[in-house]
Amino acid sequence: MSSRFVANTTASIPTRSPEGANQARAAALAVGLGALPEWDLSDLYSGIDSEDFTADLARAEAECREFSQRYAGRVAALAESQQASVELGAAVAAYEGIEDRLGRLMSFAGLVYSGDTTDERREKFYGDTQERLTTASGDLLFFTLELNRVDDALMDRALTREPLSHYRPWIEDLRREKPFQLDDRTEKLFLEKSVTGRAAWNRLFDGTIASLRFPVQGEQLTLEPTLNKLQDSDGEVRKAAAGALSEVFRANLRTFTLITNTLAKDKEIADRWRGFKDVADSRHLANRVEPEVVSAMVEAVQAAYPRLSHRYYRLKARWFGIEAMPYWDRNAPLPRVEQRTISWAEARDTVLDAYGAFSPRMADIARTFFDRRWIDAPTRPGKAPGAFAHPTVPSAHPYVLVNYQGKPRDVMTLAHELGHGVHQVLAAPNGALMAPTPLTLAETASVFGEMLTFRRLLAGITDPSQRRAMLAAKVEDMINTVVRQIAFYSFERKVHLARADGELTADQINALWISVQAESLGPAIALDPSYEPFWAYIPHFIHSPFYVYAYAFGDCLVNSLYGVYAKAEPGFVERYFALLSAGGAKPYGELLEPFGLDARDPAFWQIGLNMIEGMIVELEAMES
Repeated sequence: MSSRFVANTTASIPTRSPEGANQARAAALAVGLGALPEWDLSDLYSGIDSEDFTADLARAEAECREFSQRYAGRVAALAESQQASVELGAAVAAYEGIEDRLGRLMSFAGLVYSGDTTDERREKFYGDTQERLTTASGDLLFFTLELNRVDDALMDRALTREPLSHYRPWIEDLRREKPFQLDDRTEKLFLEKSVTGRAAWNRLFDGTIASLRFPVQGEQLTLEPTLNKLQDSDGEVRKAAAGALSEVFRANLRTFTLITNTLAKDKEIADRWRGFKDVADSRHLANRVEPEVVSAMVEAVQAAYPRLSHRYYRLKARWFGIEAMPYWDRNAPLPRVEQRTISWAEARDTVLDAYGAFSPRMADIARTFFDRRWIDAPTRPGKAPGAFAHPTVPSAHPYVLVNYQGKPRDVMTLAHELGHGVHQVLAAPNGALMAPTPLTLAETASVFGEMLTFRRLLAGITDPSQRRAMLAAKVEDMINTVVRQIAFYSFERKVHLARADGELTADQINALWISVQAESLGPAIALDPSYEPFWAYIPHFIHSPFYVYAYAFGDCLVNSLYGVYAKAEPGFVERYFALLSAGGAKPYGELLEPFGLDARDPAFWQIGLNMIEGMIVELEAMES
């Protein structure tokens, strides 16, 4: 979930003040989490004042200018030459090298920023780096545009021989964008204006979210600890947290509404100029997935709402002895089940054991993240909320950010992000142009890692109440991943389609949010007006419009993959590693063929949905 210029990534200043680091450690130790790791970004650069960073930034700018001077206006002539494969291959290799350097610089700046998005020095460092690299990238923009103007027959001929044939997957992907590219000057304007457009609004959102404080029972909390209290065993704590979230979100709705309106309009302008017909078409193109496949998945999930989310929440409400639960109890732990804090050491061992049982190689790669301090785990004021795995660039390695608070879901989040990390390590040898994985497969390793961890834990539980609690938690996670993310996708569609008719008021967006949530959650979840502004904090709506369906795609795909694995088919592990190692070098359909899976078949989606339903049936049987 990253690119050179997205804002949901970050790095070291040395990464925080000693006082902040000491407070984070003390807080973790006080609640029984143990020592939580903080990432070491020196594999990229030693700090924001690093001479190496300054030198690399200047070198990258010079390389971009030199590349432009050497190749601008000459790509067509290279394609027509007798040595087209050699000439174009050398140009693409040079371009890839520059992309790796640009990515290293921007990854570092992004990781620094995510460590504390409220720190003015970090924010300036991030903003200045982004601005300079965007300008430098303007000198490279001609290259992909000119490649796409090369005659198909000439390009096909050049792609039959090395060294250009090595880059065939990247060039074929690039040419899919050909119908939607604009002239060079317009493309450069779009790129340069992004710094003061979408990127600036992203930064405003990040800074606003990070600066919010939520009053909960005498404490002033940041977003992540407040959301965490919605899983507290005390219902009054959950209610207080929900009230604080609602109150603070509503107090800031004017800002969030302006950001949403502006970015939706910005996207509509870009889509209109490029010729995209549907509001999500650009995302489908970026994901290399057919719109009809996404539509089939969305329709399948929406049709399954009654037998999944509606059915489960009716069951959970009965466990609580009520007809309908207030929305703040949706992810509450089950009543009369002991809740304990899971230390970081236990979480680490749990995930590594689960990975190791599947493949020692997978565990070895994941262990590297712990041993070499590629993980930042403490919750700190100003730190980016949520979790992510940033691939950085193939010449370096990924980094993982989590906000670990000792809940079972935090263990699953760790397993999820480490799955991304393993995937990114395996795909890195494809190089800067072909390592990135389309979102159709980007969630495969992460969700599979979660499933391995869950199955490992469940197999070791004999106590019926604990087994029910764990199974229920997994069902809730799957509902959150499939049902909730498709509801998010539906909400985004409604917002972007409505925005085409003019600016939306906060009340209008609230109404769209409530309508979609009511449809997806069902009558056993009571939604009152205090839930209306909860759309405001979802970062995917801001950073990556329509990204959210990738989670549902990944979950259903992994359920199908896991079904193949559970049959103990020979060679599964090798085929699985081949899928991950391909990165973006092969289309998703080709990668799924060895497993006998076809996402274009509407029945494919029922495999994953039936697995969720089967778990709900098992929970219902536990009542008798």
